[in-house]
Amino acid sequence: MDKPNYDALKLENQLCFPLYACAKELVRHYKPYLDELDLTYTQYILMMVLWEKKAQTVKELGRALYLDSGTLTPVLKKLEKKGYLTRSRSTEDERNLIVTVTEKGEALKAQAVHVPRQIGQCLELTAEEAATFYGLLYKVLGTLTKE
Repeated sequence: MDKPNYDALKLENQLCFPLYACAKELVRHYKPYLDELDLTYTQYILMMVLWEKKAQTVKELGRALYLDSGTLTPVLKKLEKKGYLTRSRSTEDERNLIVTVTEKGEALKAQAVHVPRQIGQCLELTAEEAATFYGLLYKVLGTLTKE
């Protein structure tokens, strides 16, 4: 009987670990910039979708952010309380909740515009490396989320 190869269980041999650690550290680097905006990272990425699309259903937001409605609902409530968005039932289908950026939420965009550049500077990647990394991440994400 063959002996099991326990090398497969070494942390250094896991693709998921540096990805996990990198994501955690990257979000940590966002924190001081997002604190200035009084946003969490999840609130920030949700606002990014609304700045681009202006209005989305909760289902569309979940798809764009890879988050379920149980995670989105408290985030939406906090952002609504801050006055950055409104939630309303669709007139076409009451089952759909429409999330719309407000004027105050749109104004926050001008304060947030510097964040991607500041984060990009701390990564120390060339434009080519960043593009390759981005492509690989979305390739993996696409593979993992196939239905």
